[in-house]
Amino acid sequence: MHSSLRNRVGVLGGAFDPPHNAHLAVARAALRQFELARVIFVPNGIPPQKAPTDGVTSEDRYRMVRRAIAGRAHLSVSRIEIDRDGPSYTIDTIRAMKEDCPEGVCFILGADQLFAIETWRESQALLKSVPFVVAPRAGVSLSFLERPPFDVASIHVLEMDEVDLSSTEIRDRAARGESIEAWVPRSVARYVEEHGLYRVGAAVRSHGAGGQDR
Repeated sequence: MHSSLRNRVGVLGGAFDPPHNAHLAVARAALRQFELARVIFVPNGIPPQKAPTDGVTSEDRYRMVRRAIAGRAHLSVSRIEIDRDGPSYTIDTIRAMKEDCPEGVCFILGADQLFAIETWRESQALLKSVPFVVAPRAGVSLSFLERPPFDVASIHVLEMDEVDLSSTEIRDRAARGESIEAWVPRSVARYVEEHGLYRVGAAVRSHGAGGQDR
């Protein structure tokens, strides 16, 4: 166990377009391995570096996360970014969360997202401002963690299988009319079906696994 993170609040941000089983697996692993008090999913609002999927609103993504985590202990979802005017920057969210959570926070993300963090707003300040909990990603060597600027950060790697699932793959399947129930909670699959999300005619854009790269 990593006592330095015990009872902190984990912040798991992303597009969640749609939320899938790997997101839940990462959240559960972080809760268990680092004895976090809870994990808050934070669907992003207007991501500066990404175009939203046509026909899928911020409310859709928020509602899908609510369905995905319903009945799961110590998991919640925040509207902090989708209710924010203008682009959503992670540094702003972390600063706000640190004020709201006196017990302390940590930031949960995939290794691929951390690798690209230098493209984010105030990346140096972000790296120094909060501990990171990193999920291993297929095809991403963790050797970069030993190099600057990551050597200034407090980084904790989750002990779990490499995540090899992305929302892009799931959107592609839904666009072809295929079932996505093997990769998302059943309640999310029903929401996608009920609202006709990601079907032919909607532009399926590449968001990446976490959708946080900002």
